[in-house]
Amino acid sequence: MTRKEYEAQRKVLIDSAQELLNKGDLGGSKEKQAEVMALDDAFELIGKEQANLNALTNNIQAVQAPLINMSGISDMVIDKIERPLIEAPIFEDKYASIEYRRAYMENVLRGTPIPAKFNNDTFTTITEAAALIPTTILEEIIREIKTYGQLYSRVRKLNVKGGVNVPILSLIPTATWITEAVPSSRQNVEMNTSVSFLYYGLECKIATSLLANETTLPSFEGAMVTLIAEAMLKAIDTSIVKGAGTVSPLGVTIDPRVVAGQKITITSADFGSWDAWKKQVFAKIPLSYRAGGSFIMAAGTFEGYVDGMVDANGQPIGRTNYGITEGSQERFGGKEVILVEDDIVADYDTAGVGDVVGIYMRLSDYAFNSNMQMATYRWLDQDLNQYVNQAILIADGKLLDAKGVLIIKKGA
Repeated sequence: MTRKEYEAQRKVLIDSAQELLNKGDLGGSKEKQAEVMALDDAFELIGKEQANLNALTNNIQAVQAPLINMSGISDMVIDKIERPLIEAPIFEDKYASIEYRRAYMENVLRGTPIPAKFNNDTFTTITEAAALIPTTILEEIIREIKTYGQLYSRVRKLNVKGGVNVPILSLIPTATWITEAVPSSRQNVEMNTSVSFLYYGLECKIATSLLANETTLPSFEGAMVTLIAEAMLKAIDTSIVKGAGTVSPLGVTIDPRVVAGQKITITSADFGSWDAWKKQVFAKIPLSYRAGGSFIMAAGTFEGYVDGMVDANGQPIGRTNYGITEGSQERFGGKEVILVEDDIVADYDTAGVGDVVGIYMRLSDYAFNSNMQMATYRWLDQDLNQYVNQAILIADGKLLDAKGVLIIKKGA
């Protein structure tokens, strides 16, 4: 896909989304906006893959160099090779090049400063300056989070400037009979509320000793991916549910826009009752928020109280939970059940009275705002006498639409 084709296709989608919005078709407009974001992601991915290919092309002579005694002379040989001058490609990404990836590895393991040509346009050139994580590692970190992050993989991803109010629009027309001589309201777009994303830092500290044995570039990058992804994944999922909103994203259970009528306390006598859930929970789900909604609860809550629930005739309501080809499928009342760890949503057996034991929501109504660009800092921990690499991600998250959220609490 060329840039010209991309821009033309994007303009068509934007115009279509605007036209649908003008007609009052919010759902159709959101679908077109989602297509625009998907197109942007695809075009960005093409650019990064082009940069990786260019990096491999530039290093072809280095790959063909003699491999004798690589530990001693390989880097010297590569540095001495004269590479042909080529015109810089449109999608060149210097942070994905082999040269930068090796420099980053040396910076993390041995504190070698990043060459000035890589940081003079973004960071200072002092030895204590931050080192931007190579694009190839960053893409793998995002992939790990999307694979294992039960909540992060489903929320909406944004990349908007921090501190800027993002309006939440809705069409609220009213209609009246002509004979009543009351003019109908014009179907104007009204900005009912807005959200503002701030800058919060999510840090992950990795001791250099954990990476010291990773002597090759692939093994080093693999270790970085695993260590950072596992740590940040847990923090992101936890913040989506119960982040304070002061030093971290605002969690759905803390958001003040989720009003008292959306918080349901189910007594211990009713928690295992299908009839009680239908009346107290399912009946309160607004019709416009039923499609795409999911329950979020701990595995122990689902397995111990929901999956074995029976209806008034004694029939298990979860009898269709098990597919023929894919094994266990966690569903409740036709809705997907997303199982999370107990430290994200409390298990019913260990939860106290008043604790949140379940959430119903469309995770696409929650936005996680970040450019997913991480930097690392290397410093000496004087107490432990070891070097530590600190990875920092700048991000924020908030509910865009709180009306479709139900918070389920444990009652006495």
